[in-house]
Amino acid sequence: MKFIHTADWHLGKLVHGVYMTEEQKEVLRQFVEVVKEEKPDAIVIAGDLYDRSVPPTDAVELLNEVLFQLNVECQIPIVAISGNHDSAERLAFGSSWFKQSRFYLKGKLDLDFSPVHINGVNFYCIPYAEPGVVRHLLGDETIHSHQEAMKAFLGKLEEHMDHRAVNVFVGHAFVLGGKTSDSERTLSVGGSGCVTADLFAPFQYTALGHLHSPDAIKHDTVFYSGSLLKYSFSEAKQKKSISIIEIDDKGKFTRRERRLSPRRDMREIEGTLEELLDPARVQRERAEDYLKVTLLDKGALIDPMGKLRQAYPNVLHLERKSALIDERQKKAYLSLRNEKKTELDLFAEFYEQMTTEAFTEEKRNIMKKMIYEAKLEAEQQ
Repeated sequence: MKFIHTADWHLGKLVHGVYMTEEQKEVLRQFVEVVKEEKPDAIVIAGDLYDRSVPPTDAVELLNEVLFQLNVECQIPIVAISGNHDSAERLAFGSSWFKQSRFYLKGKLDLDFSPVHINGVNFYCIPYAEPGVVRHLLGDETIHSHQEAMKAFLGKLEEHMDHRAVNVFVGHAFVLGGKTSDSERTLSVGGSGCVTADLFAPFQYTALGHLHSPDAIKHDTVFYSGSLLKYSFSEAKQKKSISIIEIDDKGKFTRRERRLSPRRDMREIEGTLEELLDPARVQRERAEDYLKVTLLDKGALIDPMGKLRQAYPNVLHLERKSALIDERQKKAYLSLRNEKKTELDLFAEFYEQMTTEAFTEEKRNIMKKMIYEAKLEAEQQ
């Protein structure tokens, strides 16, 4: 059979004060076209359909429209779960009768371990749940971390599994070793929010949501589809896609990716204000994209954001290079206060920290002379 693995739509997402709904509408239009072209036997959405528990009206309408197109008009079965951004209760509304049109939506975790069976493949759907929810549901007071919760729940699930069948796991979790981005909500403090990939060994394919890069982990059977769009500048270099999975009756599968292209990309650019406002540079830069701009100017600037937005209307974040001092350098500089340094050494460190420029030998000689003259003058007084 063939199925499409996607996740982390985050409908209703607000990025630096801008709603991404129009961009989401465009990539979902492309998604529907890919579905029509690929003609899959099922679509898997591994959580975070919405970005918040109470999504804006536009986001609800968009999800309703897209799911209707996919499930009713295209007559494709949909397997979906809630993620940590979704409200499990709100998302689960109507799920009992959605099944009549083969829309299998699991919002709340429960003790029903029966899979969704489509074309010879069993899809086991485990929506996101806090360890406390699993602890209460299973009556196991030893469960405190996500690892313990997932291990205990999958242990119960395995008791009901047909290990001779092709089994696919659909979940929303942070697998240990995965690469994160700024737009993902932390599941818990420290490492207690992580689960290990070995827990999913009983499944031929594990379709996960939560991490936003399709390359978040390297594993033979455990995969993230990644998010539909870039939702932070830490994702600027990621290639967003959906995964096309073709799996046979023995559980062997192939996986390929289909790229999605938003109307406006999310990118980072840098340069002096003069360079960035040069008409030739503006034309090269696809000025309508969502941009993080790093200015390399050293002196004071008057209204740089206002000037930039005349050429780049969707500048979302502006930084000055002089303000981007590495944290290790800051710590090193602070530690110097407790060390025995000459006045010249201290000034050199201060100069480099404040200007991000090298304290050259020429500057050192000038400063050395000034310090000598100041000391001589003080001794004569």
